[in-house]
Amino acid sequence: MSRPQPQKRATVHDIAAAAGMSRGTVSRVLNGGYVSAEARAAIEAAMSDLGYVPNNAARALKMRRSQAVAFVALEPHSLFLDDPNIGSIMLGANAALSLADHQMVSLVVESARDTERVARYLSGGFVDGAIVVSARTKDPIIRVISDLSLPAAFVGHPPDLDQTIPFVGIDNVGSARAITEHLVTTGRRRIGMIAAALDRDSGIDRLAGFRDALGPLFDDELVSDVPHYDYGSGVKGMRDLLEREPAIDGVFAASDAIAAGALEALREAGRSVPGDVGVVGFDDSTWAVRCQPQLTTVHQPAKEIGSCAAQLILRQLRGEHPDPGGQLLPTPLVLRDSA
Repeated sequence: MSRPQPQKRATVHDIAAAAGMSRGTVSRVLNGGYVSAEARAAIEAAMSDLGYVPNNAARALKMRRSQAVAFVALEPHSLFLDDPNIGSIMLGANAALSLADHQMVSLVVESARDTERVARYLSGGFVDGAIVVSARTKDPIIRVISDLSLPAAFVGHPPDLDQTIPFVGIDNVGSARAITEHLVTTGRRRIGMIAAALDRDSGIDRLAGFRDALGPLFDDELVSDVPHYDYGSGVKGMRDLLEREPAIDGVFAASDAIAAGALEALREAGRSVPGDVGVVGFDDSTWAVRCQPQLTTVHQPAKEIGSCAAQLILRQLRGEHPDPGGQLLPTPLVLRDSA
């Protein structure tokens, strides 16, 4: 007597044919991705009719994940350690990832060689996604992320960022406009700005907001361009502004660290704050309350930004598609003693 032949195991192709769906749609259902309720119902009915049993071992191997997410900071190594804003973003991201049982891996990019090294690492399967901070306009890391199709979230929005990649940030133009308008209401008329990081969206947008707020009071000669959001740049920028315009009576510093450096330069020059010169910052970081006088500034919700960026990654790993257009968080003014 011949032995009965075992029943052929149903495949993804069989399910797709029975349900009238593409194999890609079937795969998304099997892997927990998003499909319409109607498509899911049809596919699940076909699986039941065909007696489909998933090959969990093969699926686990195919979907092998590291449970790790990269935190890529495009900053000089020294600034990465000293900038409380970046630190807060990192802490917020790490807290959200930890709750989801994911590890965060920090990667610092300062040079073209760093970019090549990080690109190799990101493509090696060591991480499931990447949070990118401080990307410049036309930064090579943007192309790297796009080419890898790696789940990603950017903090900030470089102009050339692919529309399919989500981002989280703040309205830098509106925030800079609001803090500058406050400076104007205090009676200042010769107002300058220490503008930093004009190779990225945050720096460009803060300068645009400053210009908008001043209108006819804006003087291009009273903008000192410095490379980084750090204390040393504030000292240098303030000395530059005092040399250009000794009668300057108001300063918008593009970050609190810059404002702290500006206060030091004003002390050196014998100027009182806010008596002779009103000074405002940006971030509401630990620098703001360590300064004397304490800084009037813009509150940037850095931890919340980091947490939101991590959530965007986790949503993509669950097969969801974050809404295009990005997410902007509120930035209230914090009025203290410097202006």
